[in-house]
Amino acid sequence: MLKQRVITALVLAAIFFPALFAPTPIPFVVLVALLMGAAGWEWAHLVGIRGAGAWLTGVLCVALCLVLERGGAVHHPLTGFWQAAGAIWVVAGIAMLVRGLSGWGRLPRAWRWLAGVLVLCVAWLALARARTIGINFLLSILFLVWVADIAAYFSGRAFGGRLTGGRKLAPSISPGKTWEGVAGAVLGVWIVAAIWIVLDRSFFPQNPSLYTRLLDRGLPFLILGVLFLVGMSVVGDLSESLVKRVAGVKDSSRLLPGHGGVLDRVDALLPTLPLALALLAFGFGR
Repeated sequence: MLKQRVITALVLAAIFFPALFAPTPIPFVVLVALLMGAAGWEWAHLVGIRGAGAWLTGVLCVALCLVLERGGAVHHPLTGFWQAAGAIWVVAGIAMLVRGLSGWGRLPRAWRWLAGVLVLCVAWLALARARTIGINFLLSILFLVWVADIAAYFSGRAFGGRLTGGRKLAPSISPGKTWEGVAGAVLGVWIVAAIWIVLDRSFFPQNPSLYTRLLDRGLPFLILGVLFLVGMSVVGDLSESLVKRVAGVKDSSRLLPGHGGVLDRVDALLPTLPLALALLAFGFGR
Protein backbone atom coordinates (compact mmCIF):
# COMPACT_ATOMS: atom_id res chain seq x y z
CA MET A 1 0.00 0.00 0.00
CA LEU A 2 2.79 2.43 0.90
CA LYS A 3 4.60 1.66 -2.36
CA GLN A 4 1.40 2.33 -4.31
CA ARG A 5 0.86 5.62 -2.51
CA VAL A 6 4.41 6.78 -3.22
CA ILE A 7 4.28 5.83 -6.90
CA THR A 8 0.91 7.53 -7.37
CA ALA A 9 2.12 10.65 -5.55
CA LEU A 10 5.22 10.85 -7.74
CA VAL A 11 3.19 10.47 -10.93
CA LEU A 12 0.74 13.16 -9.81
CA ALA A 13 3.60 15.50 -8.89
CA ALA A 14 5.22 14.92 -12.28
CA ILE A 15 1.99 16.04 -13.95
CA PHE A 16 0.85 18.73 -11.52
CA PHE A 17 3.97 20.82 -10.98
CA PRO A 18 5.01 21.28 -14.64
CA ALA A 19 1.46 22.47 -15.36
CA LEU A 20 1.54 24.77 -12.34
CA PHE A 21 4.84 26.39 -13.31
CA ALA A 22 4.10 26.63 -17.03
CA PRO A 23 4.61 30.12 -18.54
CA THR A 24 0.83 30.59 -18.86
CA PRO A 25 -1.98 29.38 -16.58
CA ILE A 26 -3.68 27.45 -19.41
CA PRO A 27 -2.05 24.00 -18.85
CA PHE A 28 -2.85 24.19 -15.13
CA VAL A 29 -6.40 25.40 -15.73
CA VAL A 30 -7.10 22.57 -18.18
CA LEU A 31 -5.49 19.94 -15.94
CA VAL A 32 -7.56 21.01 -12.96
CA ALA A 33 -10.71 21.03 -15.10
CA LEU A 34 -10.04 17.40 -16.02
CA LEU A 35 -9.50 16.53 -12.36
CA MET A 36 -12.81 18.19 -11.49
CA GLY A 37 -14.42 16.12 -14.22
CA ALA A 38 -13.09 12.97 -12.57
CA ALA A 39 -14.34 14.24 -9.22
CA GLY A 40 -17.75 14.89 -10.80
CA TRP A 41 -17.85 11.28 -12.00
CA GLU A 42 -17.06 10.15 -8.45
CA TRP A 43 -19.67 12.47 -6.98
CA ALA A 44 -22.37 11.04 -9.24
CA HIS A 45 -21.57 7.56 -7.93
CA LEU A 46 -21.70 8.79 -4.34
CA VAL A 47 -25.25 10.11 -4.79
CA GLY A 48 -26.41 6.95 -6.58
CA ILE A 49 -26.02 7.91 -10.24
CA ARG A 50 -24.09 5.40 -12.32
CA GLY A 51 -23.39 4.47 -15.90
CA ALA A 52 -23.99 7.16 -18.51
CA GLY A 53 -25.30 9.57 -15.88
CA ALA A 54 -21.99 9.50 -14.01
CA TRP A 55 -19.97 10.01 -17.19
CA LEU A 56 -22.21 12.89 -18.26
CA THR A 57 -21.73 14.49 -14.83
CA GLY A 58 -17.98 14.41 -15.31
CA VAL A 59 -18.25 15.86 -18.81
CA LEU A 60 -20.59 18.56 -17.55
CA CYS A 61 -18.11 19.61 -14.86
CA VAL A 62 -15.29 19.89 -17.40
CA ALA A 63 -17.50 21.79 -19.85
CA LEU A 64 -18.66 24.29 -17.20
CA CYS A 65 -15.09 24.93 -16.10
CA LEU A 66 -13.92 25.57 -19.66
CA VAL A 67 -16.90 27.84 -20.35
CA LEU A 68 -15.96 29.90 -17.31
CA GLU A 69 -12.38 30.09 -18.56
CA ARG A 70 -13.41 31.13 -22.05
CA GLY A 71 -15.74 33.73 -20.56
CA GLY A 72 -12.82 35.32 -18.73
CA ALA A 73 -14.14 34.69 -15.21
CA VAL A 74 -10.67 33.79 -13.92
CA HIS A 75 -9.35 37.26 -14.77
CA HIS A 76 -11.88 39.21 -12.67
CA PRO A 77 -11.89 39.69 -8.88
CA LEU A 78 -15.59 38.69 -8.58
CA THR A 79 -15.69 40.22 -5.12
CA GLY A 80 -19.39 39.72 -4.49
CA PHE A 81 -19.31 36.19 -5.83
CA TRP A 82 -16.57 35.03 -3.46
CA GLN A 83 -18.28 36.69 -0.52
CA ALA A 84 -21.53 34.89 -1.34
CA ALA A 85 -19.80 31.56 -2.04
CA GLY A 86 -17.89 31.80 1.23
CA ALA A 87 -21.02 32.57 3.23
CA ILE A 88 -22.90 29.68 1.63
CA TRP A 89 -20.05 27.28 2.36
CA VAL A 90 -19.95 28.28 6.03
CA VAL A 91 -23.71 28.03 6.55
CA ALA A 92 -24.38 24.97 4.39
CA GLY A 93 -21.24 23.09 5.47
CA ILE A 94 -21.94 23.47 9.17
CA ALA A 95 -25.66 22.74 8.69
CA MET A 96 -24.77 19.57 6.80
CA LEU A 97 -22.61 18.31 9.66
CA VAL A 98 -25.17 19.28 12.29
CA ARG A 99 -27.97 17.45 10.48
CA GLY A 100 -25.72 14.44 10.14
CA LEU A 101 -26.07 11.28 8.12
CA SER A 102 -29.85 11.12 8.17
CA GLY A 103 -30.22 14.75 7.12
CA TRP A 104 -28.04 14.29 4.04
CA GLY A 105 -29.72 11.03 3.10
CA ARG A 106 -33.18 12.62 3.17
CA LEU A 107 -32.29 15.30 0.63
CA PRO A 108 -33.61 14.62 -2.90
CA ARG A 109 -30.97 13.02 -5.10
CA ALA A 110 -31.23 15.81 -7.67
CA TRP A 111 -30.35 18.41 -5.01
CA ARG A 112 -27.39 16.40 -3.79
CA TRP A 113 -26.15 15.95 -7.35
CA LEU A 114 -26.50 19.65 -8.12
CA ALA A 115 -24.72 20.65 -4.90
CA GLY A 116 -21.70 18.56 -5.86
CA VAL A 117 -21.48 19.93 -9.39
CA LEU A 118 -21.67 23.52 -8.14
CA VAL A 119 -19.09 22.94 -5.38
CA LEU A 120 -16.63 21.41 -7.84
CA CYS A 121 -17.02 24.19 -10.41
CA VAL A 122 -16.63 26.90 -7.76
CA ALA A 123 -13.51 25.16 -6.44
CA TRP A 124 -12.10 25.00 -9.97
CA LEU A 125 -12.76 28.70 -10.49
CA ALA A 126 -11.05 29.48 -7.16
CA LEU A 127 -8.01 27.40 -8.16
CA ALA A 128 -7.80 29.08 -11.55
CA ARG A 129 -8.25 32.53 -10.02
CA ALA A 130 -5.58 31.86 -7.40
CA ARG A 131 -3.16 30.73 -10.12
CA THR A 132 -3.88 33.96 -12.00
CA ILE A 133 -3.11 36.00 -8.88
CA GLY A 134 0.22 34.23 -8.49
CA ILE A 135 1.86 30.85 -8.03
CA ASN A 136 3.14 31.79 -4.57
CA PHE A 137 -0.37 32.78 -3.53
CA LEU A 138 -1.87 29.52 -4.78
CA LEU A 139 0.85 27.38 -3.21
CA SER A 140 0.34 29.05 0.16
CA ILE A 141 -3.33 27.97 0.11
CA LEU A 142 -2.51 24.44 -1.01
CA PHE A 143 0.16 24.08 1.68
CA LEU A 144 -2.29 25.35 4.29
CA VAL A 145 -4.50 22.34 3.59
CA TRP A 146 -1.64 19.87 3.17
CA VAL A 147 0.16 20.95 6.35
CA ALA A 148 -3.12 20.98 8.31
CA ASP A 149 -3.82 17.41 7.20
CA ILE A 150 -0.33 16.16 8.08
CA ALA A 151 -0.19 18.01 11.40
CA ALA A 152 -3.67 16.78 12.34
CA TYR A 153 -2.66 13.20 11.64
CA PHE A 154 0.49 13.26 13.78
CA SER A 155 -0.96 15.32 16.63
CA GLY A 156 -4.05 13.12 16.64
CA ARG A 157 -1.88 10.01 16.83
CA ALA A 158 0.25 11.48 19.61
CA PHE A 159 -2.36 13.21 21.75
CA GLY A 160 -5.77 12.05 20.49
CA GLY A 161 -8.22 11.83 23.38
CA ARG A 162 -5.64 12.66 26.05
CA LEU A 163 -6.48 16.33 26.43
CA THR A 164 -10.25 16.18 25.98
CA GLY A 165 -11.13 13.11 27.99
CA GLY A 166 -11.54 10.92 24.94
CA ARG A 167 -13.97 13.21 23.13
CA LYS A 168 -13.99 12.73 19.37
CA LEU A 169 -14.51 15.50 16.84
CA ALA A 170 -17.34 13.86 14.89
CA PRO A 171 -17.65 10.21 15.98
CA SER A 172 -20.67 9.37 13.82
CA ILE A 173 -19.01 10.74 10.67
CA SER A 174 -15.27 10.11 11.05
CA PRO A 175 -14.42 8.28 14.30
CA GLY A 176 -10.67 8.72 13.86
CA LYS A 177 -10.66 12.52 13.96
CA THR A 178 -9.93 14.23 17.28
CA TRP A 179 -9.98 17.73 18.72
CA GLU A 180 -6.28 17.35 19.45
CA GLY A 181 -5.74 16.74 15.75
CA VAL A 182 -7.51 19.98 14.88
CA ALA A 183 -5.44 21.88 17.43
CA GLY A 184 -2.26 20.42 15.95
CA ALA A 185 -3.41 21.42 12.47
CA VAL A 186 -3.95 25.04 13.50
CA LEU A 187 -0.60 25.21 15.28
CA GLY A 188 1.19 23.65 12.32
CA VAL A 189 -0.27 26.13 9.84
CA TRP A 190 0.50 29.09 12.12
CA ILE A 191 4.14 27.98 12.11
CA VAL A 192 4.14 27.59 8.32
CA ALA A 193 2.53 31.02 7.96
CA ALA A 194 5.28 32.65 10.01
CA ILE A 195 7.99 30.98 7.92
CA TRP A 196 6.24 31.85 4.66
CA ILE A 197 5.92 35.53 5.61
CA VAL A 198 9.67 35.72 6.19
CA LEU A 199 10.31 34.09 2.81
CA ASP A 200 7.86 36.47 1.13
CA ARG A 201 9.80 39.49 2.31
CA SER A 202 13.05 38.10 0.95
CA PHE A 203 11.98 36.38 -2.27
CA PHE A 204 8.39 37.29 -3.23
CA PRO A 205 7.77 40.93 -2.32
CA GLN A 206 5.80 41.51 -5.54
CA ASN A 207 3.78 38.29 -5.34
CA PRO A 208 2.96 37.74 -1.67
CA SER A 209 1.36 34.64 -0.24
CA LEU A 210 -2.03 34.45 1.40
CA TYR A 211 -0.35 34.83 4.80
CA THR A 212 1.37 38.10 3.98
CA ARG A 213 -1.85 39.45 2.49
CA LEU A 214 -3.67 38.66 5.72
CA LEU A 215 -0.86 40.12 7.83
CA ASP A 216 -1.14 43.38 5.87
CA ARG A 217 -4.28 44.04 7.91
CA GLY A 218 -2.69 43.18 11.22
CA LEU A 219 -1.58 40.16 13.20
CA PRO A 220 -5.11 39.41 14.54
CA PHE A 221 -6.39 39.07 10.97
CA LEU A 222 -3.63 36.60 10.19
CA ILE A 223 -4.21 34.53 13.32
CA LEU A 224 -7.99 34.44 12.97
CA GLY A 225 -7.86 34.01 9.21
CA VAL A 226 -5.65 30.93 9.48
CA LEU A 227 -7.81 29.54 12.28
CA PHE A 228 -10.93 30.04 10.17
CA LEU A 229 -9.48 28.46 7.02
CA VAL A 230 -8.10 25.44 8.87
CA GLY A 231 -11.47 24.99 10.55
CA MET A 232 -13.28 25.09 7.21
CA SER A 233 -10.78 22.64 5.70
CA VAL A 234 -11.89 20.25 8.44
CA VAL A 235 -15.52 20.94 7.51
CA GLY A 236 -14.72 20.03 3.90
CA ASP A 237 -13.00 16.82 4.99
CA LEU A 238 -15.87 15.83 7.28
CA SER A 239 -18.49 16.70 4.66
CA GLU A 240 -16.99 14.26 2.17
CA SER A 241 -16.66 11.64 4.90
CA LEU A 242 -20.36 12.08 5.66
CA VAL A 243 -21.32 11.65 1.99
CA LYS A 244 -19.17 8.51 1.70
CA ARG A 245 -20.62 7.06 4.89
CA VAL A 246 -24.16 7.55 3.60
CA ALA A 247 -23.12 5.94 0.30
CA GLY A 248 -21.54 3.05 2.21
CA VAL A 249 -18.06 3.37 0.70
CA LYS A 250 -14.59 3.95 2.14
CA ASP A 251 -13.12 5.89 -0.80
CA SER A 252 -14.75 8.07 -3.42
CA SER A 253 -13.22 5.79 -6.11
CA ARG A 254 -10.05 3.87 -6.95
CA LEU A 255 -8.80 6.27 -9.58
CA LEU A 256 -5.66 7.04 -7.56
CA PRO A 257 -4.09 3.76 -6.38
CA GLY A 258 -3.21 3.94 -2.71
CA HIS A 259 -4.99 7.28 -2.29
CA GLY A 260 -8.60 6.50 -3.16
CA GLY A 261 -10.27 8.99 -5.47
CA VAL A 262 -9.85 12.58 -6.57
CA LEU A 263 -12.48 13.74 -4.08
CA ASP A 264 -10.51 12.09 -1.29
CA ARG A 265 -7.52 14.28 -2.22
CA VAL A 266 -9.37 17.59 -2.71
CA ASP A 267 -12.16 17.44 -0.11
CA ALA A 268 -10.50 19.90 2.30
CA LEU A 269 -9.64 22.25 -0.58
CA LEU A 270 -13.24 22.58 -1.74
CA PRO A 271 -14.22 25.14 0.93
CA THR A 272 -10.74 26.49 1.63
CA LEU A 273 -10.00 27.83 -1.86
CA PRO A 274 -13.14 29.96 -2.29
CA LEU A 275 -12.99 31.09 1.34
CA ALA A 276 -9.39 32.26 0.94
CA LEU A 277 -10.56 34.43 -1.95
CA ALA A 278 -13.51 35.57 0.13
CA LEU A 279 -11.12 36.82 2.80
CA LEU A 280 -9.30 38.86 0.17
CA ALA A 281 -12.64 40.05 -1.21
CA PHE A 282 -13.48 41.43 2.21
CA GLY A 283 -10.33 43.48 2.00
CA PHE A 284 -7.94 41.32 4.01
CA GLY A 285 -4.63 42.16 2.38
CA ARG A 286 -3.62 43.66 -0.90
